[in-house]
Amino acid sequence: MLPSCLPRKEAGAQCDRLAGSVETEVEQDKPLTAGQLPEWDQEVRRLMGAGRLAEANVLFDKVVAHHPPTADQLVRASLLVSRAVAAWRLGRIPLALELAAEGWTDLGSANAEGPAAAYALGLLGYLLEGIGNRRAALDTLRMSVRLAREAGDPEILAANLQRLGGTLNFRAAELRDDAARPVFEEARLVLAEGLRLNVESRYRALLGAYGRALAGLGELAAAAEAGRQVLRLGTEDEDRWAIAVGEWVLAAVSRARGDLIDARTRAARAVANAEQINDVSLILRFSQDLADICAALDDPVGEAEALRRSVAAARTAADTLREGLGQAMEQRRLAAAAQRLAMAAQEAAARDPLTGLVNRLGLERTAPAMLARAAEDGRTAWLVLVDVDWFKSVNDDAGHAAGDAALRQIAQLLRHECRSDDLVARWAGDEFVVLLGDGSGDRDAGPVVAERIRASVAGHDWTMVLGTARQPTVSIGVASGPAGLDELFAAADLVLYQAKRQGRNRVAVYQELDDISQLATER
Repeated sequence: MLPSCLPRKEAGAQCDRLAGSVETEVEQDKPLTAGQLPEWDQEVRRLMGAGRLAEANVLFDKVVAHHPPTADQLVRASLLVSRAVAAWRLGRIPLALELAAEGWTDLGSANAEGPAAAYALGLLGYLLEGIGNRRAALDTLRMSVRLAREAGDPEILAANLQRLGGTLNFRAAELRDDAARPVFEEARLVLAEGLRLNVESRYRALLGAYGRALAGLGELAAAAEAGRQVLRLGTEDEDRWAIAVGEWVLAAVSRARGDLIDARTRAARAVANAEQINDVSLILRFSQDLADICAALDDPVGEAEALRRSVAAARTAADTLREGLGQAMEQRRLAAAAQRLAMAAQEAAARDPLTGLVNRLGLERTAPAMLARAAEDGRTAWLVLVDVDWFKSVNDDAGHAAGDAALRQIAQLLRHECRSDDLVARWAGDEFVVLLGDGSGDRDAGPVVAERIRASVAGHDWTMVLGTARQPTVSIGVASGPAGLDELFAAADLVLYQAKRQGRNRVAVYQELDDISQLATER
């Protein structure tokens, strides 16, 4: 028998208005509580569940343009991670990772307990599983369940139990019978606990996962009953996620009963519905099961098609991991510059959106620790101030879009010429700052790096970016000494303008190291 639950309420209003027609809504600015989403976020979820991804994408642009309407840091974290999941489902991988990192940062900098933390961790575990970080996903999901139990919020606990149980089902489905059984049994217990909470909003998701656990344990009649009920509820509400899961459960039942023809049909429907909502985790699991069923039927064409879909889903997950690795490497550099006192995602929040470099705020936050460390180690601190020559003319001749592209290219050249522990920042407009992380007592380190930067920009082929417009060069001021950021910047700024007056496209070095501390007050 299936665990009892509250009777299902009638479906809510149909998602029939165009996403682009949504204007100002009062709900978007109301304070939130743990597990609660603003109306626009709820609409995005409904559109995705119905497979209306184009409309969901349009509305999601409006959603992310609004800051989370809450002062509670943990509630804000839960909303950010929820939006990260939506971005991932919509194929917007860089945005998904950025939102997840920001939400995770909020979690890490607050006392991670209570319903909001539990809700955020549950979503984060689901996201980590989807992008392939599987060990971290399972640990995060178990923690989310523990926090939800402690918080005593039944709706959040039900959601987290469903995510944990579903993840365990996926793991068990990959194993042979003897190894799979204890994992399916754990999933069954977790999901039964969730169903006993009588949380109506999570019923079909819990029931679908519960049915798959029952199928894995050989309780086929109860599993079939669960699968049919989930399929019916999903069809009534145009919930393609529920339809996909219901068909998956029934495919597993038919396969266990030896009815491979029906199993193939249902598994193909499960894959098709999962693709409609772009749920990579479901596509990957369901298509692999479909391939196994086709192989058992000696259907090489069906098997090849199923494997093609599985490979495509796996490629999406791999692309996500590669994107995440690239961001993690950049964040690692920022974390080192910040003396590793904060997570890399915290530093990413102080990043220039055009170039991807640290912005002025990020530089001002990070520089004091770097300079203090250099002083403690007896090393020379170097600041390199880079200014693009005739940049207004570049904008006038080639247009602002080309000017922006040139700034992004210069940022790439700066990264290439600097080391991993150097801090590269966009100060403002066409000015950049490099703070060397390890001068090693070398009194020529700053000028050497500055000359490499100047030569790299001067020798770069700008034709693809600017066409026949004026080709940019840079003038650079360099300063060093046992001083703070303001003093170093003032000294570098002073000699930068000397380089400008002397003809541009050159490096000038501030020589009066002993007097540098007076510059900030004199300037």
